[in-house]
Amino acid sequence: MNDRYLRTGIFLAPFHALDENPTLAIERDMALVEHLDRLNYHEAWIGEHHSGGFEIIASPEMFVAAAAERTRHIRLGTGVVSLPYHNPFMLASRMTQLDHMTRGRAMFGVGPGALVHDAAKIGVKAADQRSRMNESLDVIVDLMAGKSVTKKTDWFDLTAAQLQLPSYSQPGMEMAVACARSPVGAVASGRHGIGMLSIGGTSDDALKAHAANWQTYEEHARQNGKVSDRSRWRIVTFAHVAPTREQAFAEVNYGIDSFTKYFTDVATFPILPPGITDAAEYLTKEGIACIGTPDDCIRHFERLWKGSEGGFGAVLLLAHNWADWSATQRSYELMARYVHPHFQRGSNSLRQLSYDIATGNRETYSVQSQAAVAGEIEKYQAAKSKRAAE
Repeated sequence: MNDRYLRTGIFLAPFHALDENPTLAIERDMALVEHLDRLNYHEAWIGEHHSGGFEIIASPEMFVAAAAERTRHIRLGTGVVSLPYHNPFMLASRMTQLDHMTRGRAMFGVGPGALVHDAAKIGVKAADQRSRMNESLDVIVDLMAGKSVTKKTDWFDLTAAQLQLPSYSQPGMEMAVACARSPVGAVASGRHGIGMLSIGGTSDDALKAHAANWQTYEEHARQNGKVSDRSRWRIVTFAHVAPTREQAFAEVNYGIDSFTKYFTDVATFPILPPGITDAAEYLTKEGIACIGTPDDCIRHFERLWKGSEGGFGAVLLLAHNWADWSATQRSYELMARYVHPHFQRGSNSLRQLSYDIATGNRETYSVQSQAAVAGEIEKYQAAKSKRAAE
């Protein structure tokens, strides 16, 4: 029996084309999380962005609070809160409240901020974002552990700051740090012994970088007396599946071009090199995305597992709206029905074993059943004959 258990979820920025109603787009994001909850996905991480027009959720905490009221099981994370944009005491206080309101289903994902446009609007220099993230994270970890913090930097000043609520989750609220190309996220998450969210693609080169960052995580965890736990490592990838490859490729034509254009025009790193005209073909060929059938998706996830050089805890799909709403819902359902069981401790293995035992003994059981029926018929006829003779 397969002893591997890979959790599943989404990383919801979100990405919405400029020509659609933003109110309805956010409502559809909420509907997606409800859909995933029914399909037994484990996690949904919600992003924070303030500019660029495409990624239109500004407060992941607000979204998580609303989603928690509409769902029953799925865990909900900030994916991620940009630490340089917030006073760490206020942020830790809000997240602790969210921990209580969700009865422990909320997760606290953090990062330096992905869009330079956001930072520029509040006077934060790109060169300062990562150092500020580390300053804030150190304070937040202490605050959420119940400690009193006095610390002054060039952007916040705390005097005997202490949260008025303990964490609802014990021993503490689950936290994770976004880690892309630089090792900053791996160093920070390893230093504190919290989770790591690997973003930045799943090409062969990207997988090598992710594996190297996990080694960095392990190194800094050891140096700080923390335990490395691969179940806390999450890798983000793209996927869209349909009953056939041809159908999957046809469906993503709905929105993939506007998505890749946003990454070229606005986002920090483009996902297509210059001159590429067929985004779906390129992303699939390079291993950045799986566009195909559930079997193709199984192979894609297996590749991620192998590329991690030892396994990881969860695969998160970057929600993208490449296909229309109905095709998107069907894609997530197909993965839940036919892909996830392959990676969750052989969830069908006992069913298969039971089926095999039944089929292997079918002839024997059939003979026994027929004999039992014939015996009952004989007994009935004998009793009937006896009553007639009397």
